[in-house]
Amino acid sequence: MKKQIEILVAFSLFATGLFAQKDLLVGLYENLPFKMEQISTYSYPDNKISITDFGAVSDGVTDNASAFEKAINAISEKGGGTVIVPEGLWLTGPIQFKSNINLHLESGALIQFSSDKSKYPLIKTSFEGFDTRRCLSPISGNNLKNIAITGDGVIDGAGDAWRAVNKRKMTESQWKDLVKSGGVLDEKGKTWFPSESYKKGFELSVDQNVPKVETEAEWQEIRDYLRPVMLSFVSCENVLLEGVTFQNSPAWCLHPLMCTNVQIIDVNVRNPWYAQNGDALDLESCKNVVVYNSTFDAGDDAICIKSGKNEDGRRRGMPCENIIVNKCIVYHGHGGFVVGSEMSGGVKNISVDNCLFLGTDAGLRFKTNRERGGVVENIYISNINMINIKKDAIIFNMYYWQKNAIKEWMPVTDGTPTFKDIYIKNVCCNGADRAMFFNGLPEMMVQNIHLENISISADNGAELSDCDGIIMKDVLVNPRKGPILKMNNVLNVAVDNFSSSNSDNDEIKIDGEQTKNISMKNMKINKEQVVSTVKVKGF
Repeated sequence: MKKQIEILVAFSLFATGLFAQKDLLVGLYENLPFKMEQISTYSYPDNKISITDFGAVSDGVTDNASAFEKAINAISEKGGGTVIVPEGLWLTGPIQFKSNINLHLESGALIQFSSDKSKYPLIKTSFEGFDTRRCLSPISGNNLKNIAITGDGVIDGAGDAWRAVNKRKMTESQWKDLVKSGGVLDEKGKTWFPSESYKKGFELSVDQNVPKVETEAEWQEIRDYLRPVMLSFVSCENVLLEGVTFQNSPAWCLHPLMCTNVQIIDVNVRNPWYAQNGDALDLESCKNVVVYNSTFDAGDDAICIKSGKNEDGRRRGMPCENIIVNKCIVYHGHGGFVVGSEMSGGVKNISVDNCLFLGTDAGLRFKTNRERGGVVENIYISNINMINIKKDAIIFNMYYWQKNAIKEWMPVTDGTPTFKDIYIKNVCCNGADRAMFFNGLPEMMVQNIHLENISISADNGAELSDCDGIIMKDVLVNPRKGPILKMNNVLNVAVDNFSSSNSDNDEIKIDGEQTKNISMKNMKINKEQVVSTVKVKGF
């Protein structure tokens, strides 16, 4: 009886917090530069069941997959409700959702997914933007309505059992311990694989992590390599993730795919920094999403917007649209906020506001290449503060993953991608390798990028290549070396009040046969208006 009262009290507090949070989120929709209806939070039926009612044992040894399944089925038969996960360590295999289910983790609850890969059968799914096969995700749901994971607990995906590791991402002692644990090394001894099956899958993969195999026997032979995303919700409506910590995923951590009305509130996502493809959040072809007051610490990109890759993504034709990201912190990741590189179905109507990026490889990262196609447009980014960015504070790169890219005009096809109509203001970065890098295609330049009230201190200045319609207003770039600004093959650039306080690096370079219509005024070097002494080369 006492336990039942505790569960009722905990659920009552959760419900009270949910309504308070709902009122707080109303302000996020005010003054948006695009039309987006407010997402309504679904109210679950007043049915509550604990996994312990179905024999779950918190000993870290017992497989509780059956108890989770029975609890979800039982609450589903009642029309939906809340499945309670009490305090304790609950080992389990995959958890498959049904509609109208809230999986609620009480404080002190830890769901630990099994590292036994045989519990995760191969299924048809999408990964890295391609239609392919992977192992079943630890948490999954397809074509569902009204699903939630809430509470104060932790969900661990046992990712270390699945992932390969690059030697350069570990300390010497960590590497030695990993090699001693088992697994196999590549021929150069620089990459550790969990098994020979994984190594073979890696060697057969093409276009980043998608193996080129056909028969069932071939798929089974490399199944260790086919690591899943930890949470896969596909074509679901009304999805809520709130309060919970998600960590240690086999591949990507949170992956809503083709979902509508998604709310991600007060969550923490944690992956080891050496976790290759250990993205924190990948919103793919989703519509109407709020990501609020959450923290991300990733082994790869942190907050990612995607819509499928190449022909598969264009055939799906579902953009990622109407997204609000607000009051989030990224501690580590290849990018803080990222669009691409899988953006073939398009990306539009995105608002990113009031975020911190602390030590990410890149800050604002837009990436694609000539095979992708798709249009990225109507992106609004403001009030971003960054420190210790390892590479570019702001980057638009249309040659992603193309080592021998041809920097010359190519015919425009359905595989030609577009970045356009992107507005970035109120950004401050203290410490980066390069302030900005805009790298467009000659046949499809980076278009109509507005930068206002930007302050970046970096080792190197800003570089624009193959861009059209770049507007800079009140931009401060402080490089430690080299030119403060380089432009090559740019059109219709308007610069107003561009400054640098480093008097040793006062050079501006403007090159390129296609360069024309450049307007630069109120240029200030070393806090003085000295346009007449700015060095201009090649123009």
